[in-house]
Amino acid sequence: MNLPNKLTLLRIVLILPFLLVLYLDVPFASYIALAIFILASLTDMLDGRIARKRNLVTDFGKFADPLADKMLVTAAMLWFVEIGQMPGWALLIVIVREFAVSGLRMVASDKGRVIAAGWSGKVKTASTMVCIVLMFLPIPDVLNTLCVAVIVVTTIYSGVEYFMKNRDCLSDM
Repeated sequence: MNLPNKLTLLRIVLILPFLLVLYLDVPFASYIALAIFILASLTDMLDGRIARKRNLVTDFGKFADPLADKMLVTAAMLWFVEIGQMPGWALLIVIVREFAVSGLRMVASDKGRVIAAGWSGKVKTASTMVCIVLMFLPIPDVLNTLCVAVIVVTTIYSGVEYFMKNRDCLSDM
């Protein structure tokens, strides 16, 4: 297994201690969870750079890397919903968008087409990661609400953009 794939697996494995720290409510749980979240997020940036630079792109990486990202982000957002820091409907929007875009990619793949991550998807990912980091810190309620709004708006925008740019993939439906 190459280094990028090992980093992807590490990101998945880090989800368990991330959640354990929060649920077991150890001292400074939010800060420890934040450190684990940041470490896991950095493995995402690192594995992508290494894979592209060294031409180590694999089928496993294509499958597991986006899955690991979704698992990590969903785990953090589930925690925020559980503690009342994020409304459940906001997380639902994120999850529905991910399923919808993944489904669109599968349909496109059946037609021999690959849908690469678009600019708005990258903005959504970056802003979501920044907002999650902020939400683990003691921030004012208004900033927390702004973070949730940024996550929701960028999620909806990028989802709509994916479907608008690739609507021809669904033309026979």
